Amino acid sequence: MSSRFGRSNRAKLNKKGSPVLGEPSFIIVGKLGRPHGIAGEIVLQLQTHFPDRLVSGKEIFLGETHLPYTIESSRGAGKELILKFPEITNREEVAKLTNLFVYVRQDTLPKLKEGEYYYHQLIGCSVFDQNEKLLGVLTEIMETRANDIYLVKAEDGAEVLLPAIPDVIIHVDVDNKKIIATPPVWE
Repeated sequence: MSSRFGRSNRAKLNKKGSPVLGEPSFIIVGKLGRPHGIAGEIVLQLQTHFPDRLVSGKEIFLGETHLPYTIESSRGAGKELILKFPEITNREEVAKLTNLFVYVRQDTLPKLKEGEYYYHQLIGCSVFDQNEKLLGVLTEIMETRANDIYLVKAEDGAEVLLPAIPDVIIHVDVDNKKIIATPPVWE
């Protein structure tokens, strides 16, 4: 039902919570970890399902101030990549980047197939049942091996867990931030 890419950065928002006009929106794709070796490489802990886009020549942005860096080289597999930047040539320099979040511009995200959504498109959506009764707002998406689970918080603070499967998630309208669902009956 959904595809994960990362969380939106909300550092520069207007009063309505939207990005300031003209300012790009950024999506977190990972967090820099420990230095790797002595030549200025660093481990990137991935928070994206699209690590194949983080390749040589790709522009990324580091930290809350979104400092631009270009990837010189990238290698690895699984949940980590080892990155090298042309500006950084030793372990001491790259260690200063440890724990910074890595962002890409939202407008550079790849298009998804029909019926697939980025997590940042779903978080914040109002969730209604088929009778248009508000169940709450989607606040978190939990990944499981079988399917994602949507955590919906009601106005009274109650939480509803919805499996992200076609029998439960009936319709998604990201443009209007609205999801129609048939909550399962738990016995």
